[in-house]
Amino acid sequence: MAETDLIKLYSSRILELAADIPHLGRLDDPGATVKKRSPLCGSTVTVDLSMQDGRVSDYAQDVKACALGQAAASVIGSAIIGCTEQQIIDARDALRNMLKTDGPAPAAPFDGLEVLRPATAYKNRHASILLSIEAAAEACSKVREAHSA
Repeated sequence: MAETDLIKLYSSRILELAADIPHLGRLDDPGATVKKRSPLCGSTVTVDLSMQDGRVSDYAQDVKACALGQAAASVIGSAIIGCTEQQIIDARDALRNMLKTDGPAPAAPFDGLEVLRPATAYKNRHASILLSIEAAAEACSKVREAHSA
């Protein structure tokens, strides 16, 4: 990876997002907690999530990731309150498709993930970028399963 490619990848917008991650921390009494780790780089994200009436009502995240993973967590943290499980799954799938096949960016309210499009060429970064949205989708599933049990 050339130095100029790295500079482009870590744009000022990505660094701004990484420096200002909403909902950092942990919830006292979450509906579900999911911890995800990228084996390739060691990034970890722990998501605490609660739902009410089928929508995310409370959210917190503990993010220990590279700037790209932090930027993704920032966009997700800004958009997730009020979302349904299906919106989160759709965003996860769209983000994965955007990174792996240069597909379209996720739809609103997760359209801010478009900023991560330059990372498509860096497959070793994809897992870190996907951690927060994957953890959120899994947490929604756990809440749903707990309520249907």
